[in-house]
Amino acid sequence: MTELTSSSQWQHLAALAQDIKQLHMRDMFTEDEHRASKYTQTACGITLDFSKNLINQDVMNALQALAESRDLAGKRDAMFSGEAINFTEGRAVLHTALRNFSGNPVLVDGENVMPEVQASLNKVKAFVNSVHDGEHTGYTGKVITDVVAIGIGGSFLGPKIMSEALKPYRASGLKVHYVANVDGCHITDVLAERDIEQTLFVMSSKSFTTQETLQNTLTAKKWFLDNGGTQSDITKHFVAVSSNIKAATDFGMDANNIFPMWDWVGGRYSMWSAIGLPLALGIGFDNFEQMLKGAFAMDEHFQSAPVDQNLPCILALVGLWYRNFFGAQSYVLLPYYHYLRGMPAYVQQLDMESNGKQVSGDTPVDYETGPIVWGSEGTNGQHSFHQLIHQSNTLIPADFIMPLTVPNQDDTHHAMLASNCFAQSQALMQGKTYDEIKAELASKIDDEDELHRLTTHKVMPGNKPSNTLLFEKLDPFTLGALIAMYEHKVFVQGVIWGVNSYDQWGVELGKVMGNQILAKLQDTQDKPDFDASTNQLIAQFIAANSNN
Repeated sequence: MTELTSSSQWQHLAALAQDIKQLHMRDMFTEDEHRASKYTQTACGITLDFSKNLINQDVMNALQALAESRDLAGKRDAMFSGEAINFTEGRAVLHTALRNFSGNPVLVDGENVMPEVQASLNKVKAFVNSVHDGEHTGYTGKVITDVVAIGIGGSFLGPKIMSEALKPYRASGLKVHYVANVDGCHITDVLAERDIEQTLFVMSSKSFTTQETLQNTLTAKKWFLDNGGTQSDITKHFVAVSSNIKAATDFGMDANNIFPMWDWVGGRYSMWSAIGLPLALGIGFDNFEQMLKGAFAMDEHFQSAPVDQNLPCILALVGLWYRNFFGAQSYVLLPYYHYLRGMPAYVQQLDMESNGKQVSGDTPVDYETGPIVWGSEGTNGQHSFHQLIHQSNTLIPADFIMPLTVPNQDDTHHAMLASNCFAQSQALMQGKTYDEIKAELASKIDDEDELHRLTTHKVMPGNKPSNTLLFEKLDPFTLGALIAMYEHKVFVQGVIWGVNSYDQWGVELGKVMGNQILAKLQDTQDKPDFDASTNQLIAQFIAANSNN
């Protein structure tokens, strides 16, 4: 057994789990009329109702004791202070510095990084305003009407999904289009509908060599040059978020339009940096800054609130409870708001890329770490995968997420949406018993055997856990707080599991092997020397494209 699983705190939780599995949440609510208020906390405009969970005070106390035994507070402070907690790469983890409005310094290797963070933010602000004000124009003097943002992973997913979430706050007269997939269909379709004189490209790649991003950018450059633009015109239409200034300027970009990145910000945490430039262009700098302030408010809450009142800690501990003591392999995010439909994909990358690890320190773990994260917008999922959550033997904890008010929508639509959201969490918790269903059907079915058969099929066991997260409206501030909350949740779970949440060696391996195979696909005289299956696949591809 590892240090974690052999600890008294872990063993105590394992014993509590056996007891809790004998209980039903229906009875918990019946026995405690204050249960809902007891297990509800609010911070930064977000209310978390976690009362529909297989927990009691003994469980919450034991989970808190586990967190304390893993030095959660100390490791949290180490992250915020700039210590190199990404120990496999020797890097600080300071996405929180990107939204630090405290006025306090943040040190990395003894140097305060806040002046350069503020300088980058000012540069983003100036550029965004110059585009919106019509000062920065295309090479023919026409205003910019379209932005094509090219990136992948964290350089793409965060800005794209937040742009969708904040659609009601988008600036008029400017549309932002996101391209990530190296599949040429995507970039080709986007370019086909653009006006070369009014299109701005934002390329996001720290190294300026990311395979997919570089290829899409080269395709965009060729399109630009083939349709009337010249090499000297590129400075008006291409900007970069990159550390490789030489590569960007060699491409033709103006050095003044190259925005910095730092190695102490991981890709999936980089939206708060200049990686968020396309988002800031889409919603305006003031709204982008409000997102940063919402995240900063959640940072302060995470640092100061006691564990039992701390939203990220509560979500993390309850999630760990199911992952490690109930065998839950996944959890589902269910945003009941169309514009927030991309949230599951965002948290999926954030969580699975961070905590999908098998080593704690230098020791292989003997427990499960990161869960599978998935989901879809409500109410669509109710007519598909909710069935499995309701009646299968698989335990799938859920997060229901919904704004209480929405812009530009009639009351009927939103009331129907809310009623479905609340009903689903109620049904998952409460279920419907054999006796209740039989009583309903008895007056309609005379045959006892048929009555029993149909009743059996309609039983809903209930006791399926969920959290409900509500907020007044999804404005930029609240969205910033919501994303930061999930970031810190991932951090807490990583601390308890003892994994490095900030490297991604599996991702890196895929990149390296992809480049090796690409070389064989492009040089058909160089015989592939991989495994038999991969060699066969390469041969099939080369044969199919030999006449193209």
